[in-house]
Amino acid sequence: MSWQRQLRSRKGGSNGLAKFANVKGEVPGPRSRAAIAVKEQYVPRAFSLHVPAMIADAQGAILHDIDGNTFIDLAGGVGVLNAGHCPPEVVSALREQVGRFLHTDFSIVPYESYIELARRLCTLLPGKSPKKAAFFNCGAEAVENAVKIARTFTRRKGIICFEGAFHGRTLLCMSLTSRLVPYKRGFGPFAPEVYRIPFAYCYRCPLGTTYPGCGVACADLLTKAFSVTLDAEDAAAVIVEPVQGEGGFVVPPPEYLPRLKQICEKHGVLLIADEIQTGFGRTGRMFAMEHCGVEADITTVAKSLAAGIPLSGVAGRAEVMDAPGDSAIGGTYVGNPVGCVAALKVLDIMAKQDLPARARQVGERFLTRMRALQDRCRLIGDVRGLGAMVGVELVRDQKTKEPANTEVGRILQRAIQRGVIVLRAGIYGSVIRCLAPLVITDEQLDEALDILEACILEEAGN
Repeated sequence: MSWQRQLRSRKGGSNGLAKFANVKGEVPGPRSRAAIAVKEQYVPRAFSLHVPAMIADAQGAILHDIDGNTFIDLAGGVGVLNAGHCPPEVVSALREQVGRFLHTDFSIVPYESYIELARRLCTLLPGKSPKKAAFFNCGAEAVENAVKIARTFTRRKGIICFEGAFHGRTLLCMSLTSRLVPYKRGFGPFAPEVYRIPFAYCYRCPLGTTYPGCGVACADLLTKAFSVTLDAEDAAAVIVEPVQGEGGFVVPPPEYLPRLKQICEKHGVLLIADEIQTGFGRTGRMFAMEHCGVEADITTVAKSLAAGIPLSGVAGRAEVMDAPGDSAIGGTYVGNPVGCVAALKVLDIMAKQDLPARARQVGERFLTRMRALQDRCRLIGDVRGLGAMVGVELVRDQKTKEPANTEVGRILQRAIQRGVIVLRAGIYGSVIRCLAPLVITDEQLDEALDILEACILEEAGN
């Protein structure tokens, strides 16, 4: 059965076919092709295009290109648009701010929006400890500064990270990041005093065991590391994503992060939670660490903090955040006023619309559909997620778990041609991941899932 007939069958007739997704012809269309030709001449080839179409405008979870095509966006700017494309409240606040002032450098001439955002972020973070927050431009800057703060506070140098981790593309962040291609190949030498241990990847258990009978033994690899890899007395921090993002939307068992925290506390090592992709409602809570009741010593945030305006933050226990001396952290553009007012409106939207609760609904809808598909599709090896952070891992053989990375690429391109934008992840590039704006409607999500399901079945030969 063709994908069109499958979709029509689910929606009850031809009038229900592709109500939101509307691709008029081949993507890219003629105007996008012309723009891409200029791009190829003047933009480095490293900036390849996942969607070969030039955006014209977007609202909520719907995106339009310059050729008149309409797409349902399940990528969300790589997790940046939890509150959707162009939330009216944010757009209005930005217009007002742009008319007042654009920049001063907060440490030169301060502004109230920075201070208010710090107050609100600190009150939202899990844990009862007094907290402070500082703001930067991007996730990588947040991670870099979190490490600087941790090293200053502990007077130690070593940082432990995890296999499958992604923390950014600057020198230190690239060193913390696990995947070699495309993020690290040819860019060495890397930053020193970075040590890596396996993560709790249950589908591909590093210890060859099965949860829950394993007793989450992978957490105890941290204790082992302090004996054979890095002396605990030289360890400043452990940095961890509560749910691995680029690593494949890997959700650890609920006992895992509390065990890591317990081991860290025993040795006076700080725990840095990288909530850059998991934060601001994505996992069904404001922050993913809330699911396991852990208070990180330092938390990094970015992505959906400001609805697409470049802004990131580092927040943590006040005594830790106060460790660096005067002017030891900062930068010219960090915590810019345009980003701060956008972030304040995003927090208003999160509360008013209860987007964390919506994330749970979106995630459940996605998981239910994909797990039902798993029962009749040989390509699907694992379906996992937390809230609306859902991944579908494709394999060529369900016993050997050989990654189906080429197949994923073809599925994603089919989906684009049919009006759905969705991304891949995973250390092998074999995970389809959902980062849909949390404001997506049920009808939009169902249509996107209909199309995605048809693309997967087509690739599987069903």
